[in-house]
Amino acid sequence: MPVVIGAGITEQWYFTHLKALKKLQIQIRPRFFGNEHIQALTKRVEHVLSTEGRAVVVFDKDVQAWDSGEKARYEAFIKRYGKDRRVAICDSMPSIEYWFLLHYLNTNRYYGTSKAVVEELLRFIPKFEKTDRFLHARKWVEELCADGKLELATERALAFGDEGESYTNIPNLFLT
Repeated sequence: MPVVIGAGITEQWYFTHLKALKKLQIQIRPRFFGNEHIQALTKRVEHVLSTEGRAVVVFDKDVQAWDSGEKARYEAFIKRYGKDRRVAICDSMPSIEYWFLLHYLNTNRYYGTSKAVVEELLRFIPKFEKTDRFLHARKWVEELCADGKLELATERALAFGDEGESYTNIPNLFLT
């Protein structure tokens, strides 16, 4: 069963709730969340591959827009794991919140930052905030999954691909 490795609490809570709601065959371990840097993600991937066998890596790509060192590490990460069938790379540009937005809006317009996506997302999830208090409650993920929105977001993400200014590879989780 694949282990999800993620950048922060948003990813941790989202996949924890999604696993329960959709009965996904994934493992969520809090110790594998909380660091956005590719170097830390690489160490976690290596650990999971040596002990569990399969990894799903979820992270925001916006950091690389302003950090050339991190961009180089990202490119090396993709070169190393991009074709490894044991690793599903689920990056989003600029952030996972873009994935959430696709549940409501058919767009791949440029969002330069996570903050810009969250501002748009607030039109659809008015109380959304990146805090434990909000994210811990399962209701927001239930709403993302209601009325076929999860499937719609998946279709939109796959149709846009990962060549645009904003994109998400979260559907790679469902394809593994």
